[in-house]
Amino acid sequence: MYRPRSLTNITSARPNALDNQLLIPRTPHSHCGRAEEAYTDFELQQFASNNFPAEQTTRYRSRGGHYNFNGTGRDKEGEERGKMLMSTLFYNSLLAMGCLCAGFLLFLIYMSYYRPEKLHSYLGIVTENTTISPANLTTSHHNISTGPTDPHLLISYANYTSFPLKPVEYLIECAKLNKGYMSHGDYWQPHKMGVMDTLHPYRVGNEEVCASTITYMLDGKVGLLADLALLAQVAALARERNRTFFVDDTYWNRGKWLDHFMDVRSTQPGPEPGCKAPPPEELVACPRLARHWVVNSRTAKFHLGHTYSNAYEDPYAHQLNRLKPMFKFSEESFYNTIRLNVENTRLVQNARSELQVFSQFDSYIALHLRRGDREPAFYRGDHVPAEKFVEAATTAWSRLSQGKSLEQLTLFVATDSALALREIIDLTSASYTVFSLFQSSNEELRALASPGDYVQKKFDLFHVEERIRATRGMIVDFALLSGMWAKEDNLTPQAVVCTFSSNVCKLAAVGLGWDASFGEVDAMGVIDKDGRRWIEIDQNDSIIPVWFPFELF
Repeated sequence: MYRPRSLTNITSARPNALDNQLLIPRTPHSHCGRAEEAYTDFELQQFASNNFPAEQTTRYRSRGGHYNFNGTGRDKEGEERGKMLMSTLFYNSLLAMGCLCAGFLLFLIYMSYYRPEKLHSYLGIVTENTTISPANLTTSHHNISTGPTDPHLLISYANYTSFPLKPVEYLIECAKLNKGYMSHGDYWQPHKMGVMDTLHPYRVGNEEVCASTITYMLDGKVGLLADLALLAQVAALARERNRTFFVDDTYWNRGKWLDHFMDVRSTQPGPEPGCKAPPPEELVACPRLARHWVVNSRTAKFHLGHTYSNAYEDPYAHQLNRLKPMFKFSEESFYNTIRLNVENTRLVQNARSELQVFSQFDSYIALHLRRGDREPAFYRGDHVPAEKFVEAATTAWSRLSQGKSLEQLTLFVATDSALALREIIDLTSASYTVFSLFQSSNEELRALASPGDYVQKKFDLFHVEERIRATRGMIVDFALLSGMWAKEDNLTPQAVVCTFSSNVCKLAAVGLGWDASFGEVDAMGVIDKDGRRWIEIDQNDSIIPVWFPFELF
């Protein structure tokens, strides 16, 4: 009976090729001369997987006659190597492009920081320091309109219908542009992205408009001397930047500028005498590099703050001496730009003449008592008592008028309060001569005395004629108080006693002059207590510096 053949392979595992291989007879010499070290099939497989040259492997194994590489394996290997090569080239090209982009960005950063004007010229951005050529202007026949070419730099007043904007509207526009971190660049340094400005369209007849202007807008929301203190600094900036200066009185509640002062176009004509003021819709409050910059008491804080002090204080001086350049700004503006008109000059001269009659020795001490809505900064109470003023005045007279008795002292009192004047008279009438506009024998001057304690918010309640008259009275008081606008033969004060909370007090020092006000200030900026004639009795030298040229609101 036929017997079945026994199974030889009953496992499901993959057979091992070494189990069925044929042994190669050992010979004294192999084809490579080392028979003892001939390669096995397993070793040849390892060589093949390590990219051992196919023809050499075939040669080795063919001699044994049992193993050979076919063409399919070589094709797959070539495909894999090709894919790896293409992948390497692709990623290397991406890396090269990234490096090029990074290099270009670094170049732009370098140019924007060190050579912004070159970058602006490449991009066609016109800045304040860029020379405007016909290529940079939008032209239509003979009409020329100018303005930022970048829409992001364009200031639009499309939501407004009346111009110039009201002071509070200029404040809103400045607040929009001054959000976030404060810029710490130079005061006149343009922004790296360019200078923002409004459009300056061509209009028939605007060929004579000034090329670049600075305008101070009077709004009547602060006191007269507060406005004049800011105006004096802005006028100085116009002189320094060689820009034409204007005063706008559209919203002023004290009449017109010419009701009290001379036209600034005649006192400070600027680089283009006779040129016309810009259209009111082209005035820009922020930034200050705009072609036609306008400033008022509300927007001054964006321009006359810390960066202004850094730019115009003396960086090598100490304390009070640091402020001397800004003192000179105010002084030059008051003596050259802010000049009284004919009517107010006449009134001031009449008041000085009458005061000279009262004064026995061509000298007097001036007192300024501000009541109303101004409270002292340090003294606890609604106001500094009249006794403090009299005490400071008598001490100054004894110090400055050697050989003269107190009975020879004449006091000029500038005040907004008839009650304050009565307090001074009650304290001094038995010993000293007292004069004020309330006591003038000249009816015209007496009518200029303050109608009541000055409260800024209530000033608009007066009729416009009363406001103009009160403004004239303040101008006359300030002139006699400080010696401002005095002629060579006019009587001027020996000293001024005032409180720093009032801007009249700040500017009284300007009227006296640096040396007369502060004496011989030492190198560390300490005021000369023996030679000073500007005597402030509220802060009483407890704040350093002891004086500042203006107030920000």
